Amino acid sequence: MTPTLVSFVIPVLNEQEHVAGLLRNLQRQFPASELIVVDGGSSDQTVAAAMAHCSQLLVGERGRARQMNLGGRAASGDYLCFLHADSTPGVSAAQLASRLAGQPMWGFCRVRLSSSRPVFRVIEWFMNLRSRATAIATGDQMLYLRRDLFEQTGGFDCIPLMEDVAICKRLRRLGRPVIIEQPVEASSRRWEERGVARTVLDMWWLRLAYVAGVSPQRLWQHYYGR
Repeated sequence: MTPTLVSFVIPVLNEQEHVAGLLRNLQRQFPASELIVVDGGSSDQTVAAAMAHCSQLLVGERGRARQMNLGGRAASGDYLCFLHADSTPGVSAAQLASRLAGQPMWGFCRVRLSSSRPVFRVIEWFMNLRSRATAIATGDQMLYLRRDLFEQTGGFDCIPLMEDVAICKRLRRLGRPVIIEQPVEASSRRWEERGVARTVLDMWWLRLAYVAGVSPQRLWQHYYGR
């Protein structure tokens, strides 16, 4: 059986400290895959750090949704895997190929946070429980979907925040996600920088406000203090 070709799409903005290491890891772990980096106008050395290690490096308009759409449209893989620059997939190439052999429409991975502090085991447990129960993943969980489905549905909504929630809501109407048990290790830096309690409360408030109809632009301004 010919392995399914996977395209990893990685949106970046000022990620010079993480992007090269991630790409080298993906090259070792998934040597047959396409690696697409989409820069949103970094002011550091992200582009230079990524250029030697990816299949394509694109520069587009800033905004994670727009960057992921640009990368998705340029991809040639049967499946698109959207991955953050500070995240590392725990699934092997063989395990991923086994999951995709059944031709699932879409899915995502469980998540594990990078910090060793016990509180993060509790946070990730609740994140995994919620995403499984609601069929809605965060961007940290390596959302994947068939390229033809990405094209048919128009990709991500071009909103400044909650683009991951919005696309999952649309995709779950078409079918349940196939969840990959091997977790993605996601950086815990935002919790550590902003404070664990504050970040958890912010995340829940943002989700509730989004469900209540608050615009993604207002949520973005609240979260980033602008």
